[in-house]
Amino acid sequence: MRKNIYINENRPHESAEKHVTGYAQYTDDIAEPHGTIFGAIGWSKNANAIIKKIDLSKVWASEGVISVVTHKDIKGRNDVGPVFDGDPIFPPKKVEYYGQPLFAVAATTTELARKAVLKAKVKYKNLKPIITIKEALKKKSFILKGVKVQRGDPDKKIKKSKNYLKGNFTTGSQEHFYLEGQVAFSIPKEDNDLLIYSSTQHPSETQQIIAKMLNQKSNTITVLVRRIGGGFGGKETNFLTSSICALLAHKTKRPVKLRLDRDDDIIITGKRHDFYSEYEVGFNKLGVIEGLNIKLASRCGMSPDLSGAINGRALLHIDNAYYLSNVKIKNYLCKTNTVSATAFRGFGGNQGMMVIENIIDNISRYLNKDPYEIRRRNFYQKNKKNVTHYGMKIEDNVIQEIFNKLVKKSNYKKRYSKIKKFNFKNKYLKKGIAITPVKFGISFTTTHLNQAGALVHIYTDGSIYLNHGGIEMGQGTNTKIAQLVANEFGISFEKVKISSTNTSKVPNTSASAASSTTDLNGAAALNAVSKIKKNLENFIMKKYKIKSKKVKYENGFIKFNNRMFNFKKIIKEAYLNRISLSSSGFYSTPKIHFDKETFTGRPFLYFCYGAAVTEVTIDTLTGENKIDRVDIIHDAGKAINPALEMGQIEGGFVQGQGWLTIEEVNWKSNGQITTFSPSTYKIPAVSDVPKIFNVEIFKRGRNTENVVNKAKTTGEPPLMLAMSVFFAIKDAIASVGKYKLIPKIDGPATSEKILMSLKDLKSRINYN
Repeated sequence: MRKNIYINENRPHESAEKHVTGYAQYTDDIAEPHGTIFGAIGWSKNANAIIKKIDLSKVWASEGVISVVTHKDIKGRNDVGPVFDGDPIFPPKKVEYYGQPLFAVAATTTELARKAVLKAKVKYKNLKPIITIKEALKKKSFILKGVKVQRGDPDKKIKKSKNYLKGNFTTGSQEHFYLEGQVAFSIPKEDNDLLIYSSTQHPSETQQIIAKMLNQKSNTITVLVRRIGGGFGGKETNFLTSSICALLAHKTKRPVKLRLDRDDDIIITGKRHDFYSEYEVGFNKLGVIEGLNIKLASRCGMSPDLSGAINGRALLHIDNAYYLSNVKIKNYLCKTNTVSATAFRGFGGNQGMMVIENIIDNISRYLNKDPYEIRRRNFYQKNKKNVTHYGMKIEDNVIQEIFNKLVKKSNYKKRYSKIKKFNFKNKYLKKGIAITPVKFGISFTTTHLNQAGALVHIYTDGSIYLNHGGIEMGQGTNTKIAQLVANEFGISFEKVKISSTNTSKVPNTSASAASSTTDLNGAAALNAVSKIKKNLENFIMKKYKIKSKKVKYENGFIKFNNRMFNFKKIIKEAYLNRISLSSSGFYSTPKIHFDKETFTGRPFLYFCYGAAVTEVTIDTLTGENKIDRVDIIHDAGKAINPALEMGQIEGGFVQGQGWLTIEEVNWKSNGQITTFSPSTYKIPAVSDVPKIFNVEIFKRGRNTENVVNKAKTTGEPPLMLAMSVFFAIKDAIASVGKYKLIPKIDGPATSEKILMSLKDLKSRINYN
């Protein structure tokens, strides 16, 4: 008889059929009780100004308006900052970014509410805004104190090095553009309690923020989340929507639904941090880095939000897969009059990695060597060169194995030669190819967040009800955790039901972020399962006088050597004998520790590894590019569900490709964002997906740490595989200068920037 094995098995997403048929229920789909009213937000049209007067008389008089709320209606904390204050729900005196909420309206329909907010009259005393990183650096405008990290004596090593380069590099911002926008639904209950449905990655923080705003206890606020239509970090700390919705419901004592218009969503909410870096590097004739100095600055926006942690992760990943023996990094967190930058898939790691990858690429071109060779020579090794610049020993390094395998599988070397020949023969179309590695650390770098809870019930018919603190945002975490639980009990996958994430069932949960959702919540669920199994086994052994402790759960049976007990029947029997069939579970990540003052320790439980080869073609007349072929090998450990991991790898790559080639966020000098709709902000379409897309999960993958199923996450790491796209484009540009000059191009490599880079390159050819 075939065993019921539900791990290491391709299974469809538990809501896949509902997704494609439209039956998957999101927050805006929830049936509205009688008397529900609808919200809209009025926001600032200035980026930096003193509020002199707000006249809302015409807003109140507008058709359908039931209520209006301002900062005066907030009895408790007027701030949604997750770590530091600085994010007022409604600012009482001063606005600090274009799009900052000033008030909100509840009306009988969404359309009437949105019309009403436009009738506000606001008088400002305008102040000069700071918009760019360079402006902030010049004016020493910082949101938090930056960290300085140093190992060895890079200044001395740079002076002694045979070769030297210096330069600067920028990576851009990025809009999350989740399919389901920001939305919340608040329903008043008795005793001033509130039931909140919210599209959030962090229900517990949502609960706490709303409770503090209303000056109530957390136990009066219940937050429910069944699923969200994408988050990517944009719903980790964005509590404005749910807080404003709750405030309107609290004031009116009526159910309120608040769904942001897509334009408002983009204007009001935070995005990825853009980064600017300056560097100087010394290296030997083989291209091995001997000394490196980096100045790293980010645009944080008007408040800290999560910038401290994001910039910290950029510093932790500035090495990517490379051993840096002598390195110094100075970090600057710039305060600007733009919306507060926030969490985004990669969480600063990808921005740090792009800095070192650009340096490695420039070293290669300076030495006229294949970048593949220079990358390989700088890799971490399995010897003394396996300690990071923050003091963590790397014990699971497989990057050389993955890299070498991909070079052969993709036929990289032969294609590299063919592409050079193609470029010498073709005047207008130029090809480029690049291979880049990924080493990405997994765990929250804020140590206390590495914990999770779960609640598991077995009902008398043998079915399982499971609740955990993770958020299903399309990545399949519920499917994978159900697989783990079904496998542990040896029962059918269909007998496990995972309910909405609910703060009244599992308290004090961490955000679904840092690529740790399944690791943490899966382990918590298994902890609960182990307690129930212990109860069952003790009952069976005592009642049936069984001494053997060797137990197997499979095919719907519990087996003690030769004795077999039908799972469903023994559950009913255990219930009749008053045996507990329910348990909470808990998990905290072991081994991790980190001193933020000294910037040393072990911030990660393990690393994820991968590599990608990308081949592109650019049109030197238009700047357009297309991706001809991508080859990826990515380590997912012992994957719980390979099909879902493949989806994460492919989707993450395309999102990273968008960040580095297409998606460009722009602000005017007065702070007004100009890329706030699908007509002005382009994300990758089906036509942008690589024509040939070869993806392989590393067959020898296995997590060396004690995590669920020995798996490795595929949440954030695949996004960084797309670095190969950017450097393939840069390689194609370099061919215009016969590979003798280093192209200057920043991310994203849009058509415009490609043309500008080509123009700069040609001017240097003519000059030389």
